[in-house]
This record gives sequence, C-alpha cells and structure tokens, in this order.
Amino acid sequence: MKIAVDAMGGDHAPQEIVKGAILASELFPEIEKIFLVGSPTAIEPLLEKRNDKLEIVPASEVITMEDHPGIAFRRKKDASITVAAKLVKSGEACALVSAGSTGAQMVASLFTLGRIKGIERPAIAIVLPTLEGGKLLLDAGANADCKVHNLIDFAKMGNIYAKKILGIENPRIGLINIGSEATKGNELSIKAFEELSKINNINFIGNIEGRDIPQGKCDVFVCDGFVGNVILKLMEGMAKAFGTILKEEANKSIRTKAGAALMLPALKGIKNRMDYAEYGGAPLLGVDGISIICHGSSKAKAIANAIRVAGECYSQGFINALKQVSEV
Repeated sequence: MKIAVDAMGGDHAPQEIVKGAILASELFPEIEKIFLVGSPTAIEPLLEKRNDKLEIVPASEVITMEDHPGIAFRRKKDASITVAAKLVKSGEACALVSAGSTGAQMVASLFTLGRIKGIERPAIAIVLPTLEGGKLLLDAGANADCKVHNLIDFAKMGNIYAKKILGIENPRIGLINIGSEATKGNELSIKAFEELSKINNINFIGNIEGRDIPQGKCDVFVCDGFVGNVILKLMEGMAKAFGTILKEEANKSIRTKAGAALMLPALKGIKNRMDYAEYGGAPLLGVDGISIICHGSSKAKAIANAIRVAGECYSQGFINALKQVSEV
C-alpha cells in the first residue's frame, strides 16, 4: 500500500513529518511507499540516506493555519495538501495523512475525494485515552451545529470504525449528554436518543455524562463537533495541567524528589497511556477516501502512527464498509 503524506503541514514541518515517514518505513513492512508531498528543496536535505520506500512529490505551495481554507484551496492549486489528496483520488495512493490545517484538509478531502453517498457531513473521529483503553469520540470538531440525522450517521460510522480498526466486536455506543435519563438534555439530544434507540444494528447504551468519558463507559462517544472539540481540548489541557502539578509537587523537597524517582516507571506508564501520539491521527469519516488528520504539534512518533492507522484503514477495507452506513 502507498500513503501520501503532506510533508509541509504542521507546527514541526517538514522536519518531524519526514522523520515520522522514515520511522514508519522502518516499522511497518506492509507500507510499500510513502509519498512526501511538498518542496523538494526542503525535504531532500532531511533524507539522510537512500530509502526506496520514500518518494518526494513536488508541491510549490502550502496552505497555512492563517489561510481561509476554502479560499486558499481555490487559489493555491499546487498546495501540498491538495496534491496529496489528488494522489488518493487518482489511486496512486490509498490514503492521505496531514498535520496541517484541519480546515484545509477537510476542504481538500471533500472537494477532491467527495462524500460517501448517504453521509451529509463528515466527522472527525478521535481516539481518547481512558481507563479502559482508547475509545472513539466523534464528532471532534468538524460540525459545530448538527441535526439529529447527523448524530445518527456519526453513531453508525463510529460503530463501523470501532469494529474494523479498534477490533471491538460489539461496540457500545453512547450519546454525550448532561444526564443519563432519556428526557435530559436539549432538543437535539432528546430526539437523537429516541432515534438511536430505534436502531437494531448498533449497541446503543444510552446517554453518557462527561464524568463517564475518562472511565471509558462506552466504546463510541457521539456528540456534535462543538461539544466534542470542547471535550478534546479540555482533556488535553487537564493532562498538561496534571503533569505540571506533578512536577511542582515532586520538586518541593528532597523527600518528594526521592519519592518521584521511585515512582518514575509508573509515571512514564501514565504518560504513555495519555499520549495522543500512541494512537496516531484522527480519520475524517464520511469522505470517499482515507484522510487522516494529525494534531498540529505532531512529532515523528505521532506521524508514524498516523501512517500506520492509514494503512490499517486500507487493509481492513474500511471505506467499503463505511459505504454501508446508509443501509444500516
């Protein structure tokens, strides 16, 4: 399989993106080729030795975080994210990976790859670390305003992703709400609960409160993009705050420093369980092609794992499975 990587997208591009591609080429033998899309003059010096799995595909422009995604997509015809998306559309690559502008990747994916029939709005699916392992949250920010049928689509797509990629046989689907009762929440939540309860082919377990998310009370958390993005950013912020507090407390005295040294292996284990880099990127579900969105601050490890996830989506026939959503 061949993966197209936007080498110019992200806070640490192209250095960490290229490092991640090199790492993926070494760790994952099933990846036949990785296309590094971007400026050859910027990418070539980062390739320390010949690697037959890596190929540079020239792109003279970059859509930055400051650019308006839609306008930039129309004006910057040779942008790295656009060229990478075209490689997938033409069949030269089986998936797209980028840590650049999420908006630009969404626009490029939608207008180049198109939507899957029956899906009105694609959703960003994030794997959240919980006490029960990685669990899926969608939408994580693609759609701030949703209708009931959008949430139904998210639940169906999340169900398929959890089965195919996360390996969960009968995923528990939960609707994020302010209470567990069926009558709780706003009009959207109440109606979505009613509709999800009618679907026989998914394991809908009801409403899930915010405090239940870190516990991993279900396998797929469903919500609109506004709520999902707030949850995502809150969990990221809490993880960083927790790490800062630990460091501050550990350095208060010789005694606490000694205790911290003894706890170091356990603390490293906690860090690994909470590290988004372990889970790779977030798939944009609903577009007719594999498009993996990475965190803007992704470094080599996260990029390598995103390439792995892209490969898994392809090998599991995920897009064909997703096309059955409208039939569920």
